[in-house]
Amino acid sequence: MNETQRQSRSNRGDTGLRSRVRRGDPMEAFDRLPPDLRRWMTGANLPWSPKSCERIWRKAKSRGLSVNERLRLLDKVEASTLNKVEKTPR
Repeated sequence: MNETQRQSRSNRGDTGLRSRVRRGDPMEAFDRLPPDLRRWMTGANLPWSPKSCERIWRKAKSRGLSVNERLRLLDKVEASTLNKVEKTPR
């Protein structure tokens, strides 16, 4: 299998991100998310799972953050993850 075929098997590309087995239907989980979170996920630079985004969202909400503050937090978490990916050997 060549590199292009390997990359096309997932939407992670050549990032070095670990793959995990998911339980349940990720599209159903996505559909249950708040609209603002779903909108953020559709524009994200990384393939976030609904579960991981919802975890961040709920924790931020429990800390009393507004919707805009939660969205900014997600942006910061994604930027941090992208920074780690850039430093990860492939």
